[in-house]
Amino acid sequence: SRYFAIFYRPPTLEHKTDRSNNKMAGKITVMMNGLPGAMGVEVGQAVLRRGFDLTSVALTGPGSPTECEVTEGGVTAKVELVSSDHPEAQEAALRKMQEQHGANLVIVDFTHPTAVNPNGNLYAKTKAPYVMGTTGGDRDELMKVTLESGTYAIIAPNMCKQIVALQATIERMAKDFPGAFGGYKMDLTESHQKTKADTSGTAKDMVKHFNGLGVEPFGEEDIKKLRTDEDSLAFGVPESAMKGHAFHTYGLTSPDGTVRFEFKHNVCGRRTYAEGVVDAVQFLAQKIAAGSEKKVFNMIDVLSEGQMK
Repeated sequence: SRYFAIFYRPPTLEHKTDRSNNKMAGKITVMMNGLPGAMGVEVGQAVLRRGFDLTSVALTGPGSPTECEVTEGGVTAKVELVSSDHPEAQEAALRKMQEQHGANLVIVDFTHPTAVNPNGNLYAKTKAPYVMGTTGGDRDELMKVTLESGTYAIIAPNMCKQIVALQATIERMAKDFPGAFGGYKMDLTESHQKTKADTSGTAKDMVKHFNGLGVEPFGEEDIKKLRTDEDSLAFGVPESAMKGHAFHTYGLTSPDGTVRFEFKHNVCGRRTYAEGVVDAVQFLAQKIAAGSEKKVFNMIDVLSEGQMK
């Protein structure tokens, strides 16, 4: 028999260590890159709920406003936004926030798939600790530049702890029981709001794990991606969630069609992801304060240490 235990250690809000050793001391401050996007605002609100601060300046994409406000629980943070149309100004803004907040600064990135690698290169160049929630881009290149630069980071396609746990479970199944679904045919449908440009990073990761279980070869190009209100409604997404949802169904059907397994995770809204992002920020801050030799993590690392609320 196999037994699994989950241990929980309550996280602390502040880290008080010696600044002379370049460790975190005081309140975590988040540079929320991707405002005024919906996910950026949601994460910003979660940051304030947790008792952390937002920087007064953040990075954004082309055509965005020059400032925005994030309000939560009676607290309002005003944030100046620097566009990717001006990369030199973005680097200057980041360095200014590093000077102002020192080791307390952690970046969160929810921008656009096309910005993943340029932003990753900037964070590596300045050695700015970051949580990359944006999906897409060249993930291998992102990992390479981050590892080579020695920058602390969490890079993950999904921030919801229950979905992270499901991902980890399927991954372990593939390792423990390779070929358990040999010959089964897979189908995968994922629906997101129409503003999500790329195929779900979570779906891409799950494809790898299900292939490890022996299903007939299934590629990322086989994922059915829904991005219209009409298709999403037909898939079962409530009309109220058209502006923010993530509905995934993974189907496995036996060769003769007599047996079918389905794995689903349906999320309306963004709050569960935002709370996971702040858990990741806190986890990364603790690793920096402890001087961890390992510097690049994923959300399974966060969940494995009981650091997700």
